[in-house]
Amino acid sequence: MPGAIAILVALLIFPVIAIMGTATIAAALGFLLNRDAEQRNEGSELLDVNL
Repeated sequence: MPGAIAILVALLIFPVIAIMGTATIAAALGFLLNRDAEQRNEGSELLDVNL
């Protein structure tokens, strides 16, 4: 019986952990790439029209 409970817990928790981890990585990557783009294109007139 403990094995069945462990399997159920794993099936319920691991997908949530994987999704949250992926979302965290995507947010960090988006932030870092946006900051890099702003630094590389500093002084460009195109930054003024970007929302």
